[in-house]
Amino acid sequence: MAVSALVGEKLACRRGFRLLFEHLDVTARAGRALLVVGPNGAGKSSLLRILSGLLGATSGTVRLDGDGADTAAGEYIHYLGHDDAVKGALSVAANLAFWRTVLGPTGMAVEEALEEVGLGGLGRLRAQVLSAGQKRRLAIARLLVSERPVWVLDEPTTALDVKAQARFAAFGRAHLQAGGILIAATHAPLDLGEVDELRLGGVG
Repeated sequence: MAVSALVGEKLACRRGFRLLFEHLDVTARAGRALLVVGPNGAGKSSLLRILSGLLGATSGTVRLDGDGADTAAGEYIHYLGHDDAVKGALSVAANLAFWRTVLGPTGMAVEEALEEVGLGGLGRLRAQVLSAGQKRRLAIARLLVSERPVWVLDEPTTALDVKAQARFAAFGRAHLQAGGILIAATHAPLDLGEVDELRLGGVG
């Protein structure tokens, strides 16, 4: 399916007794990144989880537009959250192979993806010995082993050094140039070219 947009309409999210946002419309279009910005506690992570289908909205709807039809998100979305989802007891390669199987082997081979993120030659190591930045790069490699048109990313460059941030930005630009959709919440600048911005309020 060719996805042209991810659309959220009249979204609201309540966590406990606190209303994070309401009446929120979101449109992320193919080929252009959407950055979600705002202070801590504004609801950025909650919004990303709603857009990914991992959290139910208090009200409102989310859909993917493509091929003239509205489609539920599911298998078309990559979600990368704060948690790197790395199993320390498994090898680096086994971690990535697991995700390639779960998400679908439609992208790069495991070793190729590890090379791309700067982890080449480390596949046999147990993931527990990796640094925080290396674990984040391993998580990013999931985007490469399984091709999906929509990337929803929560602080994707956390723990990455300058070189790794540039490498990630190159992945993002290539995804957009291929007609993909990229939505990211971030406090750090991302070198993705011209972007749209959605600002959430909330209490810092």
